[in-house]
Amino acid sequence: MNVHSLPVRLRAAIGGVSSTCPSRHVSKAAAHDPRWRQIEAALAALRANGRHAVRIVDAECGAGTLLLEALAEARWLGFTAIEGRGIDRSPLLIGRARAAVHRIVDPAIGVDFEVSDMVVALRDEQDPPADIVICHDLARDRRPEASHAVRKAGRIVIADDAACHVRSIAA
Repeated sequence: MNVHSLPVRLRAAIGGVSSTCPSRHVSKAAAHDPRWRQIEAALAALRANGRHAVRIVDAECGAGTLLLEALAEARWLGFTAIEGRGIDRSPLLIGRARAAVHRIVDPAIGVDFEVSDMVVALRDEQDPPADIVICHDLARDRRPEASHAVRKAGRIVIADDAACHVRSIAA
């Protein structure tokens, strides 16, 4: 979907225009991540479009910090059904992410972390695609199917190289 076909208020949100509402406390790691503003904006745009449920996938999630912050942000924005999936090749980092999940006590948030190859795991997300896919260092993965898998897996793709692909924000 072309971003310019969206209503102006949603285009501004995806473009990273900061909002005027007070923000919640965000971890330093998330606040300093170049993708954070786009994640906030995408969640706000989905919520402004009347969405109550959201599914976020973090490919190459590491210890899961950014995904967990995104899930908390979604809840803060008023989403009532929030699902997250973290994927990484490192069993050590996935172990840390799973340990951090125990701090989430909100029944509206469900999250799962798995050790898997990104391309293989994202094939499961293509039908239906996740609302938001967060990816890290996609340019470093030289496999041609990696970029394709990421784009097919999410309606909104947020990468750390400032690339943002929007397929649809419709309810």
